[in-house]
Amino acid sequence: QVQLVESGGGLVQAGGSLRLSCAASGSFFRINVMGWYRQAPGKQRELVAQITSGDTTNYVDSVKGRFTISRDNAKNTVYLQKNSLKTEDTTVYYCLGRGTYINGLPFDSWGQGTQVTVAS
Repeated sequence: QVQLVESGGGLVQAGGSLRLSCAASGSFFRINVMGWYRQAPGKQRELVAQITSGDTTNYVDSVKGRFTISRDNAKNTVYLQKNSLKTEDTTVYYCLGRGTYINGLPFDSWGQGTQVTVAS
């Protein structure tokens, strides 16, 4: 089992900043990709940003230049620095960890979600 615990969500004014964190724990060999997704009510979950163990990053166009994803491999933790927040960034953000167990089997593990609300 792999557990992902998110923190850092909350209420912020438009134009402000927040930093989300997600720490992975449990029995696994390696986490290759860590990412952040978001899901608004009635919509599909969408990728916001992801980062590989080699620090290759990928962002959805709507957050490029505003959000920065980073990770600390030693701590199995991924961060999402969110600047210049807009009201449309309001939703629940989920952390994803994708890797392999010690036995070689792959896994996808999700966090419980953290609410981000951007007020106008």
